[in-house]
Amino acid sequence: MTSQSWIAHTGSALQGALAIPGDKSVSHRSVMFAALADGTSRIEGFLEGEDTRATAAIFSQLGVRIETPSPSTRIVRGVGVDGLKAPSAALDCGNAGTGMRLLAGLLAAQPFDSTLIGDASLSKRPMRRVTGPLAQMGAKIDTCDDGTPPLRIHGGQALTGIDFTSPVASAQVKSCLLLAGLYAQGETTVREPHPTRDYTERMLSAFGVEIDFSPGYAKLRGGQRLRATDIAVPADFSSAAFFIVAASLIPGSDVTLKAVGLNPRRTGLLEALRLMGADIEVLNPAEHGGEPVADLRVRHAVLKGARIPESVVPDMIDEFPALFVAAAAAQGQTIVSGAAELRVKESDRLAAMATGLRSLGVQVDETPDGATIHGGPIGGGIIESHGDHRIAMAFCIAGQLSTGEVVVLDIANVATSFPGFDTLARGAGFGLREG
Repeated sequence: MTSQSWIAHTGSALQGALAIPGDKSVSHRSVMFAALADGTSRIEGFLEGEDTRATAAIFSQLGVRIETPSPSTRIVRGVGVDGLKAPSAALDCGNAGTGMRLLAGLLAAQPFDSTLIGDASLSKRPMRRVTGPLAQMGAKIDTCDDGTPPLRIHGGQALTGIDFTSPVASAQVKSCLLLAGLYAQGETTVREPHPTRDYTERMLSAFGVEIDFSPGYAKLRGGQRLRATDIAVPADFSSAAFFIVAASLIPGSDVTLKAVGLNPRRTGLLEALRLMGADIEVLNPAEHGGEPVADLRVRHAVLKGARIPESVVPDMIDEFPALFVAAAAAQGQTIVSGAAELRVKESDRLAAMATGLRSLGVQVDETPDGATIHGGPIGGGIIESHGDHRIAMAFCIAGQLSTGEVVVLDIANVATSFPGFDTLARGAGFGLREG
């Protein structure tokens, strides 16, 4: 879409069955691992977002043949772990922090030099969290003085496995080091302060890699090969989150979200919302490519403020913008702590959500690692999304509950994770138009 703003306003109760686009994290990894595998893999449910397309385009630059027989389908002709070719130009990750951090681990082990670049938002994000431990393995990667992209990766380095205890709970850091570990001499072990999503571990196992993993721990030995396999990408839980929260808040709503990925390290929002009184039913559980999936039926409920347990925070780091809107509309106050990681996402999400909610008349007391949100009436206003797709979508929910219109600026990056969000939202009952 060409419009750079949305105007959100009261719509109708959300109804019906909704098909949410494919999981972004799984889509990124499915293309990467299929490219490194021996043989041909077919991916169904691939997210047709700008971030995931950027990752697929990078592997095309690295000599991998990727076909698109129909939307959301990819056929990847794997070249094996040793078959990537030197690129002739910089590799553009767009807005994808997942793409850049995982590729850093993979490319650090290649015999050729490469450079990873990104858009203005990604170019401000911290990369020392991956370049530091990669250097311990023997990698040579140059960044800007403040540790931000571009990443200039020197090929031809012999990597050695390490036993790394990560200071941050980050699936991207863990996945980066495991990918480098595939090429390293010996074993690579990653330990985390809190368990994070285990997409990489589950999918490497599906591709035939022997990997030992449990919550907060992963270990593999170098020198293994990947075996081509077909992947069915589940619906993205982070994208479903906006409709889970909206249906919970809008009176009369009753929606079913189909085949949503329910990776246990991803679904902290369900626990948080249930603490607040949400009515969410899990139906038709199944497993696709090692990932648990199910339909979610969500009906309107009166939400009450709660203290969100710090133990679920790492399992809902991308869902906080939606949770903050739920808290703003709930009865009483909601207390969030242990979420300092939100300050280094696509924007400083804590500050951006606090500022945005205040501009709509909601009282928010910000802390270094969280906030207290005082539930109450939500007014109209103008929201600066800072180019952050999740903030833009969250304030579209706020507009459904507000006494006036909510104008959401700078919404172009929504296409990175949820192309067609506005069309799906309007079809479900949202009041939403282009600005």
